[in-house]
Order: sequence, then structure tokens, then C-alpha cells
Amino acid sequence: MARHTYQTGIIGNCAYLAHINKNTNVDWLCWPKFDSTFIFGGLLDKNKGGEFSILPEGEFTSHQYYIENTNVLCTEITAENGSKYRITDFAPRFYHNQRYYKALMLIRKIEALEGTPRIKVKCEPVSEYGQIKLDVNRGSNHIQYLGGDERIRLTTNIPVSYVFDEQYFVLNECKYLVMTYGEPLEAPLISTADHFLRETTRYWQTWIKHSSIATFYQPYVIRSALALKIHQFEDTGAIIAASTTSLPESDGSGRNWDYRYCWLRDTYYVLTSLNHIGHFEEMEKYFNYVTDISVSEDFRYQPLYSITGKSRLTENILEDLDGYMGNKPVRIGNQAYEHIQNDIYGQVMISLLPLYTDHRFIFSERKDSARWISFVLGKIEKTIDEKDAGIWEFRNMANIHCYSNLFQWAGASAAEKMAIAINDKPLIRKAISLKKRAAKHIESCYDPKRKVYTNSAGSSNLDASTLQLIVMHYLDPNSKRAKDHLAALEKELKASKGLFYRYLYKDDFGKPKTTFLICAFWYVEALATVGRLDDARKEFENLLQFSNHLLLFSEDVDENDGSQWGNFPQAYSHVGLMNAAYRIAMKLDKPIFL
Repeated sequence: MARHTYQTGIIGNCAYLAHINKNTNVDWLCWPKFDSTFIFGGLLDKNKGGEFSILPEGEFTSHQYYIENTNVLCTEITAENGSKYRITDFAPRFYHNQRYYKALMLIRKIEALEGTPRIKVKCEPVSEYGQIKLDVNRGSNHIQYLGGDERIRLTTNIPVSYVFDEQYFVLNECKYLVMTYGEPLEAPLISTADHFLRETTRYWQTWIKHSSIATFYQPYVIRSALALKIHQFEDTGAIIAASTTSLPESDGSGRNWDYRYCWLRDTYYVLTSLNHIGHFEEMEKYFNYVTDISVSEDFRYQPLYSITGKSRLTENILEDLDGYMGNKPVRIGNQAYEHIQNDIYGQVMISLLPLYTDHRFIFSERKDSARWISFVLGKIEKTIDEKDAGIWEFRNMANIHCYSNLFQWAGASAAEKMAIAINDKPLIRKAISLKKRAAKHIESCYDPKRKVYTNSAGSSNLDASTLQLIVMHYLDPNSKRAKDHLAALEKELKASKGLFYRYLYKDDFGKPKTTFLICAFWYVEALATVGRLDDARKEFENLLQFSNHLLLFSEDVDENDGSQWGNFPQAYSHVGLMNAAYRIAMKLDKPIFL
């Protein structure tokens, strides 16, 4: 069987994300927010998902690429008669009037490159996850789609009759399609679209120029940074795991989840990756989002929240949709919001640490320090001895998980540093006490015969999340115990080509059939941390083959054929790549001319 890869690129402006297929179709677009109903959802149902395509007559080939160092996507189509045209898709984003302009606007520029292409534009947006076909109203230079929450307008210099009737026409001059949600485009079409394209291109290229990205596999880190950036909902600062829902972890697995939410438990990794590339603004926005949730929650944090901080994410199954490649169920919402995951409290505590160790934050921003540290530390104290669902969100299994207590330990360590900074001796003593309690739980997971830490107390199962014992320096990277632990995980969980399984024991849905990509990047980090730098470089390079044609990575990879599965692109896979590349680059630390 041929390797399965996702045939889309993404565009976005930190207000929305869209997936553009190599076949020109807008396969996925949710408006007005990341977690709203799709307007185009052909990714999950070819018939009910609507369509927005720009196709030639007959067969064609496609070449898709980004304008260098941007989130502006180009799709070049070559028709069977040899004619060729390019579609440039982008979501406008640039600085204007002392703020970022990031309208709910999709701009598609179509230009002939060779010959005289004959093309047809088909535009059929939908609402309520395909349950509602919108009413179509024809204007002089636009088409309006009504029946959803807001009016959607398509403004164009293509004769409206051609679009309305889905009629082929000759592309003999530059054409523009501007789709808007809510407020229509009232400015001149051509000059505005070209101006927005220039400004958006300049914005992204400047953003990358202002990034501190080492030269080690720089193109991959740049693309990962650009992908991560547009997964941030700038209005609140939340960063979602993925823009999609219900792309299966493997074909027919039933493991189809809605990832359009922000997982607090991944805070540490996200903040670390943003810090590595020197993007303080995004860190600060994300920190504020986490802080707002932290203050509003009385006792227990959820593993995930909506991008606006809503806590109830009721999971529903959409029976009417076919699912990606026939994979059902299609889920919206995520039942994991009900789970108990006790690593979150440490994650939140670590996220506060820059206020005390990063001097880009000014001291006056450290308000109510003792109360705030004590507040979060109290949550660690209340939950440190509890069983939980663990990082992988087991739905029917609770344990004392090694990983959960690792972050309790790390959170208490962060609290100790903060308490020292404000010279609060009672808080220092409390933090040290909790560190010891967390360490005791971690050590209860150690198997002295196999010289490895298991996934939970009393269990014999191994878990890739315990790689973090090394990466986070709970274990001294130079110690024999760290190296033995890594060797045992390699022996059981390492797949071919550098890939890594989360675990290989049965969960609520049986045994996982695909590897989890972020675990492979954790493995690379662990190799670099213990000093196996040549191995780290080799395994990192092996992993790069698992991107799609645009250097975008999925959540899961099948070790047998290298197929991409799971939601796509997965922000946390890109975070993993960024952190692994940074760690290797720092270890290499050699002059640029060598």
C-alpha cells in the first residue's frame, strides 16, 4: 500500500485556520473560531462538507509550496493541455493602526502561468457541520450565503454568473476571490487583495527574521514555528493542539478525537519552544491565558479548555458525517475535560516561573506573589497522592502515574525557586516537602530488576512519557540510572526509523497501532541529554521523512509504511521538533563557519 500523507497545507492569521488541498479545495475551515462549525469540511465528508475548488477541465497535476518563510500558500495546477495557473491562498495578517489586522477573510488570487487555462470555481459553504446548506443570493460583484450565524460573502472580479452557474471560463487575467464572515469587503477588490498579500508576506518574513533559530535543520524549525504560531488564538492567547477533529490515529481504529482545544498539561513544552525561538509576545499571551484559567478554577484544573477558557466541552458524535476516509465516529467536544490529570498543577506552576527568572518581565508584574504561589502549590498538595488518568487520558484506568508526579516534583521545584526569590521561608519549606513527597511516588515506580521506571506504581508497563525523567533532569543525565532507564525504554518502545510508541499495553481501545510522533522527539532529546549526540542527530534526521510535502507533521505515524495519521498538523509534534532541534543545536555549539 502507498504511504498515506495528508495532502493539505494550512494558512491562518491567529483568528482562524484553513486547510488547502493540493487539488485546490478548501478542505477545512471553521468560522468564526477554531472550534466553531466548519464552513468547509470536505476533510470529513466529501458530500456534506461543502466545497471551494478552482479546477481545470480534465486531468491535472499539482505542486504546492509556501512563499519562503511565510504562511502564504501557493498551489500550481498544470492541466492536461499543458496550461498552468497558480492559486495563492492566505489569511491576511499584518500590523495596522497600532494593532494586528486579522480579519475572518480568506483571499485566493488566481493567475495564469502558461497557456490559456480554462477553470471552474465551485463555492458551496455549509453550516452546522454540514446539516445546513446555505441560501445563495447573487449580487452584482459578489455572492452572499445566508442561513448560518453570520452572512458569508464571496467578492470577486470573476463574472458572477460563471461562479453562480459553476461554468468554465478562460483565465486571461488575474482573478481574485475574497470570502468574508460577518463584515464584507467594502474596499476596492484588486488593490486591497494585492496590498494585503504584500503586507502579510512581509509580516511573516519579518516574524521569522526576529526569531532566534539555530542553523541545525533550520527550514524544518522555521516551518514548525510558523505552524505553531497560527495555532495560537490571539484573542485569548490559547494554543490548540490541532485545527482538526476526528482524523483517526490509525485507519479503522475508532481513536478519533477533537483536538481544537488547549491542553494545559502541555504548557511546559509550548512555553519552552516559544522561549527557544525568542518569541516573548506569544509566551506572554499564552501565560495570560493560563493565568486567567488558574485564577478562575477553585480547586481542580481540567486537562483542557476551550480557546476562550470555557470548561464544559461535552463530547458529541455526528452520526451523519462519513468521517475521514470513512473513519467514524466524528466527534466534536472532548470527554477528556472530565478527567483527572494531576500533572497539570506542576505545568501551571512552571509556567509562572519566568516571572521570577526571566528579566524581560518587570518586577511590578509579580503581583501578590506569596498568595499566588501558595494558591497553586496548595493544588499540588491536595492532589499529590491521588490516582489519575495520566498524560494519555485513559478513560477507565486510574493509577499513581510516574509522569504526573514528575510534574508535581517539577512544579514544587519551581515554587521553591520563586519562594527563594521573594524570601518566603514558609513557602520554601512547603515546596521542599512536596518535592520529597513527589519523588517518593516517582521512586515507587522504579523496577530495580529491569533498571527502569514503569508508567505507574505497581505496574510492569513501560511508557514513553518517562523519557521526561531524563530530559527534565529528575535523573542526572550522566548517571547510570538515567542511561539504564533510556536503554530499557529503547528496547521495548522504540520502533524502526527513530519512531517511538507511547506504550504497548492495552488501553480502553486495545493496543495502539501507530507511534506517537512527539514521543520520538522526546527520545531524541533524551539521547542528546545523556550525551549520545551522534545517535540523537541520526534519529532526528530519520524523523524528518515523516512530514508531508510541506514539512508539516501529523500526530501519529505508522512504523510499517511511514503513513501519517491522527489530527494534522499536530502543534505538539512541531513543538517536539523545535525542542529537539534546539537541544541538539546547543550541544553541537560550534562556530557557524565549520
